[in-house]
Amino acid sequence: MALETYRRKRDFRTTTEPSGEGAPAGAAKGGTLAFVVQKHAARHLHYDFRLELDGVLKSWAVPKGPSPIVGEKRLAVQVEDHPLDYGTFEGTIPQGQYGAGTVEIWDHGTWTPLHDAHEGLAKGHLDFELHGEKLHGHWNLVRMKGKPDDRHDNWLLIKADDTAAHRASSKAGGKAGGKTRGKAEEKTEKKADTPDSPTPAGRRARTPPDPASDPAPSADPAAPPLAPATAQATGQGAAPDALPAFVPPALATLVAHPPVGKGWEHEIKFDGYRLQARIENGSLTLLTRNGLDWTAKFGPALHDALAGLAVKNALIDGELVVEPHEGISSFSALQADLSEGRTDRFVFYAFDLLFVNGQYLRNAPLKARRQALRAILPQASAILRLSESFEDDGALVLRHACDLGLEGVVSKQVQAPYQSGRGRSWLKSKCSARQEFVIGGYVPSTTGRKSVGALVLGVYDKSGGLRYVGRVGTGFTMAVASTLFTMLDAIRIDKSPFATRLSTQEARNVRYTRPQCVAEVEFRAWTADGRLRHASYRGLRDDKPAAEIIRETPQPAMVENAVKTVQETQADPTPKNRRGPAPPDIAFTHPDRVYWPDAGITKKDLAAYYMAAWSRMGPFIVDRPLAILRCPDGLSGPRFFQKNTWKGMNAHILSIQDPMEKEDKKLIGVHDLDGLLGLVQSAALEIHPWEAPCADLEKPDELVMDLDPGEGVAWAQVLAAAQEVRERLEAAGLHAFVKTSGGKGLHVVAPLKPHAGWDATKAFCKTLAQGMAADTPALYVATISKAKRQGRILLDYLRNQRGATSVAPYSTRARPGAPVSMPLDWDELKTLTGPAEFTLRNAPARMTSAADPWADFNTARRVLAAPAAADDS
Repeated sequence: MALETYRRKRDFRTTTEPSGEGAPAGAAKGGTLAFVVQKHAARHLHYDFRLELDGVLKSWAVPKGPSPIVGEKRLAVQVEDHPLDYGTFEGTIPQGQYGAGTVEIWDHGTWTPLHDAHEGLAKGHLDFELHGEKLHGHWNLVRMKGKPDDRHDNWLLIKADDTAAHRASSKAGGKAGGKTRGKAEEKTEKKADTPDSPTPAGRRARTPPDPASDPAPSADPAAPPLAPATAQATGQGAAPDALPAFVPPALATLVAHPPVGKGWEHEIKFDGYRLQARIENGSLTLLTRNGLDWTAKFGPALHDALAGLAVKNALIDGELVVEPHEGISSFSALQADLSEGRTDRFVFYAFDLLFVNGQYLRNAPLKARRQALRAILPQASAILRLSESFEDDGALVLRHACDLGLEGVVSKQVQAPYQSGRGRSWLKSKCSARQEFVIGGYVPSTTGRKSVGALVLGVYDKSGGLRYVGRVGTGFTMAVASTLFTMLDAIRIDKSPFATRLSTQEARNVRYTRPQCVAEVEFRAWTADGRLRHASYRGLRDDKPAAEIIRETPQPAMVENAVKTVQETQADPTPKNRRGPAPPDIAFTHPDRVYWPDAGITKKDLAAYYMAAWSRMGPFIVDRPLAILRCPDGLSGPRFFQKNTWKGMNAHILSIQDPMEKEDKKLIGVHDLDGLLGLVQSAALEIHPWEAPCADLEKPDELVMDLDPGEGVAWAQVLAAAQEVRERLEAAGLHAFVKTSGGKGLHVVAPLKPHAGWDATKAFCKTLAQGMAADTPALYVATISKAKRQGRILLDYLRNQRGATSVAPYSTRARPGAPVSMPLDWDELKTLTGPAEFTLRNAPARMTSAADPWADFNTARRVLAAPAAADDS
């Protein structure tokens, strides 16, 4: 593969990946060939395996990473060749770019072909030796037999049997490859630490992985002795390791209100630059949230204070601020000081410690990490300060912060490890609306020459388009307005960068610019049509890539608030009382009717839950045929499955004409929240959509593999089955998402571009299911017969045929306890206790405190390259 493919996929004005132009860097010296394995936390975590040959890096994506266990096969999907200097690349690929996510070197060294490498690649069998820090010895790459329409060559990466290989654990009785591990074998394999090596129940694998074949390094004997707090952290999840070059920072998810209950602590939200202080042998590097080196920006005083800490090496997470008013940080003041070259007001608030004196702490709980951080910071310093935390009620802390004029609070789980990226263990609550926006143009000032009068702003949506959100024309000083004019005038373009055409009024006097600059703006609220109200400029954010800027939306309110909304709507259905996510217009009869007697859940509780879940659930049920399970008297009464409209149904429920049915056989659908609440009024306790939208009923836009365990199947086997389905879908070029069914098993869902028809989609799913059943007949079955399902998992592919349905994400189930079908992140399977773990009662709290694990569902759609249709025999 030529580097043209590599370059065509990337915008080197945005990504820091090497372009491969000019003299190659990173190649092994002395005529040897280099290899590298890079851990790539993109949409799905995987490992990129690269071998130098013919002046490029031949590359394979290995979803589960190389395994040193002899004979263990790992799928390796061949991708485009990469330039040699990619072998030393580490960093964060911005959102919106190909392969967006963090890249770090997991292993590197040299490799030696055991036969002619060109011939081996051509024939599909490459024998070679690796000489790395983690991977050693004899390996094989074997190409799998492909199909004519495969987009990539699929290979298997296999460790050969030699002295560098590890042995698979055995069952009692000595059968190789068994799943039951003896303690001694478990200890040996843990030391091997392959990228996805099993860990004892209840523990997370450490990230980044330990060396695959060498014992873990001990702490540096030359480092200062560990303080008691650091020693305590070491005993709670820390481990010896080398100082990392950079760790992608943990990011807080925006919520409407701070979390309640024990297990949380709350810190003041600072208004400055997020920085990572990396200290190594008295040398300091200051890194931005994207890994950029900004050490030279902040003057000698801060540098000397951090470099002078009594540690040999450390990695500290914090924020640099300027506090023009006592204890109140101001980003505008920080920017003004930087532009004037002033450094005497800088304060660095440290709030986390990831590494100290040879100990990697990110898997230690927050409480232990903060104790270790407190131990290394000076007792009194005007420059270095510990960000104090409060364990009081989060709402009380936020109220005090707002009264003092602060930006808000960040709430953190005290027992959580440090998790890079945006997740559920860090949450932010703001006193006023404030976020970053992309500058797509400007309007010249009418009062000052060569000055900006207003900035034209946008945010990126899920499709990658820049959406106009309005203007900001206040908050500038004359000097700032002049500086902005000079900067933006230099990047003017003729065509609007916005995805949709601006109205005549919106486009009046606008000069468009390349969408590469980011402004932080404070505003009062969003209008109903997605525009900013009462916006005020606060400064430029050159530490945040424009491609990552999206609209920040607080997670849905708790169910109690939604209940209150429904009750108020019932009492007075006039618009002034409609405070839900959409204006409900439903008159509920018998709102106190109990639907789930065991949990005491009523009709109005169900309505309140769906109002809280609507923003996430709506896209999966709107404007597509639905089948519903109606239980007019709740779980204790009769029930019936219904897919056609009926006389007297709620006016907000849609009637959908199926062109293949008689005109009087109309299907059920909803167009908005009112329609969903109409289903609640009709006692619909389960909602099952088609896998195709009304816009094209013959082209499914997702496929579903339903994993239905028979009697005697352990839950761990269901989790393993979901992972195997995921691997097979991804090997076919699809993206896989997972959710609980709310019943007995799991659903693995792949979003599709509506291209293949029903027959092709069903045939693809049938082939997948039958392939798994043929490979592991003792565990999987692809036939519906109950007689064959004892002790096996049914891989139900029949959900993927015309007219078939599966339960919607976030739908309740008509089962005791009111379980819901909950979308999950793949990492959550490690701690999932069962398919009914999430219920109507606890789901709203999860949605409030956790990022949407299916946020990328729509952008992950891929065309299904399906086999020919098959029959149902």
